[in-house]
Amino acid sequence: MDTQLTYLAWSAFLCIVLWLPYVLERIQSQGLGNVLTYPENPPAPAAWAQRAQRAHLNLVENLPAFAALVIIAHLTGVDAAGGAALFFWARVVHAVVHIMGISYVRTLAFAASWVGMLMIFFSIL
Repeated sequence: MDTQLTYLAWSAFLCIVLWLPYVLERIQSQGLGNVLTYPENPPAPAAWAQRAQRAHLNLVENLPAFAALVIIAHLTGVDAAGGAALFFWARVVHAVVHIMGISYVRTLAFAASWVGMLMIFFSIL
């Protein structure tokens, strides 16, 4: 498997596991029984868990465009490994600093992931 597809797979894996911090916080704060029954008025999650959920949702929103670009690059024989690597590592940083609440670095990491997608797009053209 080529490098850009490997970064796509790792990005998908990041998306698959990024919901875990939020759910684990809910289980820890409410107990497994309450989480499984989905109570009507659950207490608000901890601030870090809310940020974890937003980091996950942000990746969910961006992953389809990244996947489409990587697949197009792969099918057309374009090497987009640099952009794919930038996207993946920027998303890792984005998730970590988003959960930690470091807003300026989060914004820079998001912008870097966007630049990674633009790099792939322009390499396809």
